[in-house]
Amino acid sequence: METAQPDPNFRPIASRPHSGEGGALGKTGFAWAVFEWARNPYYILIVIYIFAPYFARDIIGADMLASGELDALSPEEARATANAQGQATIASVTKWAGFIAALTAPFLGAALDRGAKLKPILGVFLGSIVICSAMLWFAMPGGQGLSVPAIMTLLVIAYVSYTYSEVTHNAMLSVAGTPDRLSMISGLGLGLGNLAATLIFIVLVLLFVLPSMIGWPFAEPQFGIDIASFEHMRIAGPICAAWLLIFSIPFFTHAKDPGISGASWPKAVVEGSRSVIQTVREAAKYRELMKFLIARMFYADGMAALLALGAVYVALFLDWGFLEMMCYAIFGSAIAFGGGIFGGWLDTKVGVKRALIIEIVTMVTTLLAQLSITKESLLFGLVENYQVWDGLVFKTLSDLVYLGSISIVAVSVTASISSSRAMLVTLAPPGRSGEFFGLYAIAGTITVWMGPLLVEYFTLWSNSQRIGMASISVLFLIGLAVLVTVRMPVRNPV
Repeated sequence: METAQPDPNFRPIASRPHSGEGGALGKTGFAWAVFEWARNPYYILIVIYIFAPYFARDIIGADMLASGELDALSPEEARATANAQGQATIASVTKWAGFIAALTAPFLGAALDRGAKLKPILGVFLGSIVICSAMLWFAMPGGQGLSVPAIMTLLVIAYVSYTYSEVTHNAMLSVAGTPDRLSMISGLGLGLGNLAATLIFIVLVLLFVLPSMIGWPFAEPQFGIDIASFEHMRIAGPICAAWLLIFSIPFFTHAKDPGISGASWPKAVVEGSRSVIQTVREAAKYRELMKFLIARMFYADGMAALLALGAVYVALFLDWGFLEMMCYAIFGSAIAFGGGIFGGWLDTKVGVKRALIIEIVTMVTTLLAQLSITKESLLFGLVENYQVWDGLVFKTLSDLVYLGSISIVAVSVTASISSSRAMLVTLAPPGRSGEFFGLYAIAGTITVWMGPLLVEYFTLWSNSQRIGMASISVLFLIGLAVLVTVRMPVRNPV
């Protein structure tokens, strides 16, 4: 079995630290984890649950229906076509963001291993996310506010900036604590990110949604929010921007920065770029690590498509309203909090590789089960759907079963992210985590366009959202097939 050995050709700055002290509740470990409490709500609210479904249905789909170009179709066919176009547009945003990140992220990661302090450049990436997120308030239907291309551009810039911030943040993981506690630190960060999103969802429901529907706990939506103008959805952007600004302060105050004061960033970029090219050329020296990165290239692509398009799919396909989507988001995010902790625990019990295999198999199985659910039936027609109760939300058996399946997806997805990061730290040569987290990023982004592209073309070709979503299962299976061949080091430090 192979072990991760230092590369004799790699010459880092002598005083640069390669490990830290303490665990998940230590000052530096908790500060690293709390960063995801600040940043991850953007991805959860904007990319997954609130803004993307709103953009797909209430801007792209609604504008398409209002334009009259679908008047020759029946109402059902017109709605299905508009929904398919909305899903395809979101897929296109993810696709283009993936192209840009794939070409640049590994060079950023390599430069981080050789450059100055990481916190300042991370602040630039976060500033970009904050500005783009705040601007989404002006994304309105009917041609008001920002145009569709402008909205897509903001989403692409924020997505790329989010990827850059992830690479930079991950490059700091190795110094966040002792090697044997990195899995728990990583899992805690993911858990905190989902917990933060859960709290924001609850606030949105209590302040805006329930008052507009049943006059409780307030007689009307607070702060003058106009539900008819979709302000309760658009405000997610400014909220995420403010949240990121405020709660990133503990990270910048207490997290350990492995960068060196006074180091030259231009020199780091040049040397880092050379190192990436050399590493790719000498891939045979890192055979097991490269196999893992290839596996991640596929399964992470499938997971990115599942996360980015799953909420859009259910909002359009099962016709869930905003309150249902909020309850779905609260439930999924709350469960995902436990998923981050569970991932760290599972890594320590069965090892990161076995844990990752379990998590991927669970995702694929659950995805197929979800695709068997329609508004008319479950299990591909074997069980007829019926109304279970006459409440505000989730009235039918299909709604309740799909909601229940979210708990499995939330745990397995969050746990797999934690396990993947821990596996990279396990396999990477000491002192080069930034460079290999850059390659890790490219493994998650170089084909990130493939999943959305499959969904986009299969959705438009078949005019079926279900067939479009089913196409991403192929990526999971390819990634799993490669992952099982990876040999882990004899001594697993995480």
